[in-house]
Amino acid sequence: MFILLLLVSLVSSINAASIVSRSQSYPLSQPAVLGPKTRITIGNKFIAPDGFERSATLVNGIFPGPLIAAQKGDDFAIEVVNELKDESMFLSTSVHWHGLFENGTNYADGTSFAPSGIIVIIPSNMKCDGLRGPLVIYDPQDPLAYMYDVDNASTVITLSDWYHVVAPVLRNIIGTTANSTLINGLGRYAGGPMSELAVISVEQGKRYRMRLVSTSCDPNYHFSIDGHNLTVIEADGQLTAPLVVDELRIFAGQRYSVVLVADKLVDNYWVRSLPNLVNASYAGGTNSAILRYQGAPNVDPTTVNTTSATPLKETELHALINPGAPGIPEYGKADINLNLSVTSKGGLFYVNDVQYNPPTVPVLLQILSGATEPSQLLPNGSVIVLEANKVVELTLSTSGAGGPHPIHIHGHAFDVVQSAGSKDFNYVNPVRRDVVSAGSRGEQMVIRWTTDNSGPWYLHCHIDWHLDAGFAVVMAESPSDTAAHLNTVPQEWHELCPIFDSLSPTQLGGGGRKSYEEAANITTILFPPERLPYN
Repeated sequence: MFILLLLVSLVSSINAASIVSRSQSYPLSQPAVLGPKTRITIGNKFIAPDGFERSATLVNGIFPGPLIAAQKGDDFAIEVVNELKDESMFLSTSVHWHGLFENGTNYADGTSFAPSGIIVIIPSNMKCDGLRGPLVIYDPQDPLAYMYDVDNASTVITLSDWYHVVAPVLRNIIGTTANSTLINGLGRYAGGPMSELAVISVEQGKRYRMRLVSTSCDPNYHFSIDGHNLTVIEADGQLTAPLVVDELRIFAGQRYSVVLVADKLVDNYWVRSLPNLVNASYAGGTNSAILRYQGAPNVDPTTVNTTSATPLKETELHALINPGAPGIPEYGKADINLNLSVTSKGGLFYVNDVQYNPPTVPVLLQILSGATEPSQLLPNGSVIVLEANKVVELTLSTSGAGGPHPIHIHGHAFDVVQSAGSKDFNYVNPVRRDVVSAGSRGEQMVIRWTTDNSGPWYLHCHIDWHLDAGFAVVMAESPSDTAAHLNTVPQEWHELCPIFDSLSPTQLGGGGRKSYEEAANITTILFPPERLPYN
């Protein structure tokens, strides 16, 4: 058994929750919500969330993983226990805490084969086998608390794609697609059984803060609830001025808080989450869940999907707290102006003509060992060194297939001064978030942030298959200041690489060459086998 203790000085309490069965009136069993000081076990178990049974990689044996929650200002101390045994999936792992800035604790960011984590050739798409779940940080002083009555575990809504084939096989395939959409861990696939759907219970007259979390590996979703408006009040952990919409598009890795007012007739209403996949529909209850008012019968809804009248437009979202992008409010007038052009060929991705390949030594360890100049830091061409306390303006454009790409940076939130598809710039009150769409071919997005968190930080596409195929760079902020900026780096962190290096291919798992052969039995549209160094 391999145990990794992660000590994170960060910020998230919550009441117990339940998901109600579609066909029965009593709550399905749910484990207690975990607090900030807890222990989680990562292991394998057979589950059938959409009616198709397969082995999965799970936290505490459930999908999605249990909600981890705390109050703003709490310290996290989470012990992660690795009990993975299914060799068809990866057996070595790390945990990344998405959306937490790890200021002073870069070593605990948890990204495998990346800037600060252990160097493993195991890709991020372990998540696609089930290793994902929500973490919520509650603010007792929330200035928008007057807008809602209920904000607990029952109002956390996870949106996930689900695959019937394990990720080590699928990562060999160019253009793999999900089999189903799961809402709160339940769903149906086309041609499959009428399996249970998640039910979100509400009481007429109450107002609910619904926390939407996209744990998707790939697709984005058009999310709506029949007959109800949604008031957006938060994007990726950053409060926004309230904005009323009837549908929103949520990309992989994004989060939104929306207020739903339960002011309709007591009835059942479809909750819809349509992925951007070919032939996606709501037939047979696919891509759906149920909003059920207390007192409504336990039956499927009969509500009808209508064309959106007020869809969310990112340009209409505005930061609520301290609005305004840093620096001179003019394009190209930041302290550091970066332009990244993303291309693709043969399913692989190149940022300014360089495909990201993980180095043999973590970038953080390189920096702590004395490397501070771009020419000294590996991987060559994929590390961008930034000075301390400077305003960075990043313009990113994409060409080729696979868009729109959700772009995420670790260690920061940023101001979106130009949204993809818009010609306008907004330096006065743009939305502030940490995942943004780069748009479609020929479009660009522009973001700004301040380099006030020394250390190496990943910037990457949040579509896991694309990250695995090289869509990433490392932003190394003031490397000469990193050692002083960090809290004491635990000795256990320094021991991770030797532990990993000692593992055999069998101990790493992932099926090795057999996974590639299985992929070849599915399709001929494959990546070259030489990109799989663990074989």
